[in-house]
This record gives sequence, structure tokens and C-alpha cells, in this order.
Amino acid sequence: MQPHRHLSVRQRANYHRLEEVVGCKWSAAVIAAVASGVLRPGALERHIPGISTKVLNERLRKLRDFGILIRTEFPGLPGRVEYTLTPIGHRLADILRQLEGLNEQHLPGAGPAAP
Repeated sequence: MQPHRHLSVRQRANYHRLEEVVGCKWSAAVIAAVASGVLRPGALERHIPGISTKVLNERLRKLRDFGILIRTEFPGLPGRVEYTLTPIGHRLADILRQLEGLNEQHLPGAGPAAP
């Protein structure tokens, strides 16, 4: 058995960066909603119970800055904005679905997430 090694500065920075994005309780909900086809900010706000406009906008910006979401603006009056997952966002959505499955299988009293 190898002795325990400490995380390197780079590893700690990478974990901190990841936690900064997905460590928020709202990020997983936003990613799951976009993955299921809810693409517009107003629809996301209605789809995710309890999220405020301010928090939703912060999460959308953070997820976009992290490379998980793409923001697309459509011309016209009124203007329209949609968010879609990047390839990395799709990978993260798959991981979140796997974590949800583990939660349902192994934690007492855990069931499917509420819509």
C-alpha cells in the first residue's frame, strides 16, 4: 500500500474550480433542465422550483464561463436567448444522471428527484 500523498496545488485548484461551479445546489438543476430540453431563461425559472431570477442568471453565467453552456441570441423583437450544453456539458449531464441513479439505489429513503 502506498503512503497517502497530499493533493498538489494544481489538483486542489482544479477541484476548487469544479466545486465553484457544480458545488452550488442550483447548478445540477440547471444542467439537468437544459439537458431535458428546457432552453430559455423564463422556462428554466418556471421549471426549477424555488430558483430566483438573480440566482438563475448567476448560474447561467457561471456555467457558460466554465464551458458547460452555450448562450445563443436570436434576433427579432422581442429578442430571444437560448442555452444549450457544450460537449463537456453533455458529459457532465451524464455524470449527474449517474449520480442520481446511485442516490436512488443506495441511499435510504431516496427516490427520484421531484420535477
